[in-house]
Amino acid sequence: MGASFREARDRLVLPLDVAELDEAQRLIELLKDDVGVFKVGLELFTAHGPRAVELVREAGARCFLDLKLFDIPATMAGAVGSAIDLGVDYLTLHASAGPTALARCAELAEGTRTRLLAVTVLTSMDEAELRALGHRETPRERVVSLAHLAYESGLRGFVCSPEECAPLREALGPSPVLMVPGVRPEGADKGDQRRVATPTSAISSGASLLVVGRPIRRAADPRAAAQAIVREIEDALGAG
Repeated sequence: MGASFREARDRLVLPLDVAELDEAQRLIELLKDDVGVFKVGLELFTAHGPRAVELVREAGARCFLDLKLFDIPATMAGAVGSAIDLGVDYLTLHASAGPTALARCAELAEGTRTRLLAVTVLTSMDEAELRALGHRETPRERVVSLAHLAYESGLRGFVCSPEECAPLREALGPSPVLMVPGVRPEGADKGDQRRVATPTSAISSGASLLVVGRPIRRAADPRAAAQAIVREIEDALGAG
């Protein structure tokens, strides 16, 4: 599925969706042996900046900096260059930024450890919200259209909901990395996500990396919750 993942846990991404650095560090230390990637998002990065990324790197884990960059090409390229200097492993930008910005960012990231991930349609959005924005495509059609644009601009990683994994694999083949939020174990609360799936169904549909937040962070035993998801990933990979 594109990237090389040595262990099933390398495919599990935990969002550090907290405001305080101490809480982020607690989660990293608690789960660094069970989770392969920690996501630093807007809330934590806005509050504490590069130090949040450094905490992940110091723990020996991979860092996913989820800033969803969307600006003019020069500004996006500058931000990508800064993220590369921080040593992040994954960085998001919006495919809607257009081919000039995407191509410039892809050129900067080539040959570095940083894989750029194009955000297509947020998993919190459904067809009604797309219509409200003036789009007449279904979420699936919009995702595939934007992914084609990003792929042609040089990106080889994408963020999509579980529902779009199979169409993207069909459209783009086995090599791109597909980062999939909206993954919930059976029976878990959906939260803000509209298009969700279980770890098994997401892997079966072609997902490379699974983002699982609240079902782990809010569990009575977060380590046990993470380990259960890793076992489910292993079983799904074995079945495939």
